[in-house]
Amino acid sequence: MRGGRADGRTGGAADRWGAVLNLCAAVALLAMAAPSAHAQPGVAAPPAVRPSARLPVRPSDSSLIISLLTMGVGAEVWERFGHNAILVQDRLHGTSIAYNYGLFDFRQENFVLRFIQGRMLYWMEGFDAAPMIEHYIHDNRTIWVQELNLSSEQSRALADFLEWNARPENRFYHYDYYKDNCSTRVRDAIDRILGGQMRAEMDTIPTGTTYRSHTERLTESDPALYSALLLALGEPADHELSAWEEMFLPVELHRWLAQVHVRGADGRPMALVRAERTLYLSTRPVPPARPPHWLVAYLAAGVAIGAGLVVLARRAVASRRAARGFAWLAGGWTLMIGVAGGILAFLWAFTDHTAAYRNENLFQANLLLLPLALLAPRLARGSAWARQPAVTLAWAVAAVSVLGLLVKLLPGFDQANAEVLAFAVPANVGLGIGVSMVARQRPVSGGAPGVKD
Repeated sequence: MRGGRADGRTGGAADRWGAVLNLCAAVALLAMAAPSAHAQPGVAAPPAVRPSARLPVRPSDSSLIISLLTMGVGAEVWERFGHNAILVQDRLHGTSIAYNYGLFDFRQENFVLRFIQGRMLYWMEGFDAAPMIEHYIHDNRTIWVQELNLSSEQSRALADFLEWNARPENRFYHYDYYKDNCSTRVRDAIDRILGGQMRAEMDTIPTGTTYRSHTERLTESDPALYSALLLALGEPADHELSAWEEMFLPVELHRWLAQVHVRGADGRPMALVRAERTLYLSTRPVPPARPPHWLVAYLAAGVAIGAGLVVLARRAVASRRAARGFAWLAGGWTLMIGVAGGILAFLWAFTDHTAAYRNENLFQANLLLLPLALLAPRLARGSAWARQPAVTLAWAVAAVSVLGLLVKLLPGFDQANAEVLAFAVPANVGLGIGVSMVARQRPVSGGAPGVKD
């Protein structure tokens, strides 16, 4: 395997690696974000855009046809955000090359380490378009083609830039799930040839969406992945996107490109997209336009965990079965959320996944919970040494959790984490109450006479 696509299939063991890494990325968020457009050391600057190509002069009369290829969502985790490429057709030589910015290689030096650090190296390359299109048709993914209304000079300038960018010394870049990915690279290459006209028009248009809202709606079909991303994304994922920023999604780039106008030779605006057609229409369900509303479900789950801890704690003095149930529920909850808190802290402190920075969910999931994964079960078994530290930590966890709710009343705490609060606060408060009840009631050394199962 020479390389894989960020959106998809790499074959055999690589597919399994891709699933694992993308799921980890979901928790780590990964997806998600160092500043865009990092240059590789020692790489020459890209060729300058010809002055004559900065403004559309006339419809292309050259042999080159430049189009945007957009592929819709697929079934796999890494395919749910779509994909795209720039198609360069040369009628004179009969070639059709698709330039793909979503390539990576699992065998790349330090791939796993770079993945964890948020410093993954992706690259771009040109491929014969026909088999690439057949691949996406085989995977039942919608394919759109938008022919761009570029002058002959612009078409040649873009083709030259793509050829330059595909050279081994120029092709690599630091991938970011939101700010520097296969779609933003395509967007930037087109806008470069337009002299910044597309960004000037699109950067001022509000969309009412965020990185988080798009991530949630596109992962709705996978509740576990949805919840992991909900927890891992920090405050940077919640600012409202402009149309320019929203083009980080290939399908949104396709949609907005159809609305872009650039200046013609006479100075009047003309549509950037000359013609559009659908090469293949998928039979898959269309992704939802808005994220799901699962606040009540998360609240019900959190209340169930908190209430379960309290009920089991109340019965623990009289029933070994209840004591064991409390030990398992308290130990499982604190281990799961404590590990999640460790990951969140690691992402903020030691990685370039900037979309996971300033994460208010650390009030709900933090390292204070991890010692309780040991102390709470020991307490339920009657260990005297576990009583005081367990009670102290449990109430500290509950207090910090409630504090995470109260700070929402203050300015600057604007992270969209209502579902996490609804889930974690009742559970953490129930943990504090339950541990205190067990500490008061549970006899030392495994149970008093008459305790029954």
